[in-house]
Amino acid sequence: MQSLKQLYRTGRGPSSSHTIGPQRAAELIKARCPQADAYRVTLYGSLALTGKGHGTDAVLKKTFAPKPCDVILDKTTPCTVHPNTFDICALCGGKPITSLRFYSVGGGAIKTEGEKYEDGRDVYPLSTFDDISQYCLNKNIRLWQYVEECEGAGIFGYLEDVWEQMKNSIHEGLTTSGVLPGCLGTIRRAQHLYNQRHIDESAQTKENRLVCSYAFAVSEQNAAGGVIVTAPTCGSCGVVPSVLYYMQQTRGFTDSQIARALATGGIIGDIIKTNASISGAECGCQAEIGSACSMAAAALAELFEMGLGQIEYAAEVAMEHHLGLTCDPIAGLVQIPCIERNAVAAMRAINALSLANFLADSRKISFDLIVKTMYNTGRDLLNSYRETSGGGLAKYYPVSKLHFE
Repeated sequence: MQSLKQLYRTGRGPSSSHTIGPQRAAELIKARCPQADAYRVTLYGSLALTGKGHGTDAVLKKTFAPKPCDVILDKTTPCTVHPNTFDICALCGGKPITSLRFYSVGGGAIKTEGEKYEDGRDVYPLSTFDDISQYCLNKNIRLWQYVEECEGAGIFGYLEDVWEQMKNSIHEGLTTSGVLPGCLGTIRRAQHLYNQRHIDESAQTKENRLVCSYAFAVSEQNAAGGVIVTAPTCGSCGVVPSVLYYMQQTRGFTDSQIARALATGGIIGDIIKTNASISGAECGCQAEIGSACSMAAAALAELFEMGLGQIEYAAEVAMEHHLGLTCDPIAGLVQIPCIERNAVAAMRAINALSLANFLADSRKISFDLIVKTMYNTGRDLLNSYRETSGGGLAKYYPVSKLHFE
């Protein structure tokens, strides 16, 4: 498995597969072909179907500016390798000088056809929870210590920087109001959730309201093209920070403890990324929101210093009840139902933590099994339910009445 630096990436929303990945590919082509005076990009599959709403064309043109870039949306050519496929052709004097095919595989990661994986070497020798937990048990260490062993102590400085950005995203989201960009006219709700105390608010209601406000804050920043951290993707970026921030605010956990929790959650995300997928275009929203919920539940279990079995149970139950979740963003925008899903998954992660506290000793399903199940469930989903905006809510919402800018 690769470094957690490849899982937690700081970048601009609204989609790691549609904005961060293509931007990185564009920067690679620019570096390789400094003599190019124009570029042509052809988007296929999910990138073509939702590229407008996700801002793929805009980020490509911005990255290549001031040189011109022609973005072509090919919605008919099948994608045989990955649904997020795109070609970039560098031109000079109107003639092609270099053409590369890329796959945006989720979380901002890219693969270049015919070349080694773009994001560096593996740093973790083990890639299943079974193997990693057995290793930790044999050495009597926790998951965050396994991360330190494989990546070095410097990874925690990186994770503390990640945490600072997550907190910044929450703060910016809570202090910004107005309407999100795009044709839906979606009103930012994070500030309202945070400030509007219920008339008869119980402790449980307050917890739900605050956690949801934090998740909305980050997700709305993402939808507005703000700076967020993929955890593991842009579309699911609000789940992990919201639950950790709530716990820090109410329980007083230190930034160092949060960094350790991020390390444990990161291992869970890496296992999913390695053995299944974190791409909504490949496996539906279960691969994004489900993965984020698993990461958040495991991170919470680490904060409370639960055992390996409890951490595994928390991550497993969090994913299990997202199985089959479709990716159906209305109008191709990462807004409806995406923002609310971050809030719901955050609350579910806290519920998974509670269940792990009581029921881990009676569990029947391993985390590795649920990861395998999620991947195969995702592959069995109809294409229209895998980030194409062709099924589910996206199909039935009256988009034809909306004004596209």
